[in-house]
Amino acid sequence: MKVLLSACLALAPTTLYAQDKVECPMHESATDQHSAGVDIRGDHAMGFSHENTKHRFELLSDGGTIEVAANSEMDVATREQIRQHLTHIASLFSSNNFEIPMFIHDTVPPGIPVMKEKHGAITYTFVPTKAGAMVRIVTHDPDALKAIHEFLEFQIKDHRTGDSGAVKVPS
Repeated sequence: MKVLLSACLALAPTTLYAQDKVECPMHESATDQHSAGVDIRGDHAMGFSHENTKHRFELLSDGGTIEVAANSEMDVATREQIRQHLTHIASLFSSNNFEIPMFIHDTVPPGIPVMKEKHGAITYTFVPTKAGAMVRIVTHDPDALKAIHEFLEFQIKDHRTGDSGAVKVPS
């Protein structure tokens, strides 16, 4: 520990931050490590780079959406990989299998236990989009709806999308 601290102090800028802490470039916070893990595991599980795509999660009054789009309309390979992945996700979720998000996030995301329990009350539909695809999630069960929203809110936070999380009426 002393060696690491010495290395940090030697490499860190001499500027002191709030609460007299020196920022250490050799030490990542647990949040940074978790985010990097989500990105690495996500790239592996999805089959495309998070850097070449934009994830979007939307909460709707009857469920929500998981949408992924290629950053470049010229990136046909990524668009096709997105479509393959989200076709697979819609199929897995329809089969009550949530192993991929549990792998990507290295935890059981909030909402999944109830989504599994309420499996018969939820539909998952693959929808291709111009730049990629989406999975449309629909339910009319209040407990399932709450769980879906918890799941999507967690996705917004863990994928760092900046989506609002406000519940909207489907268009």
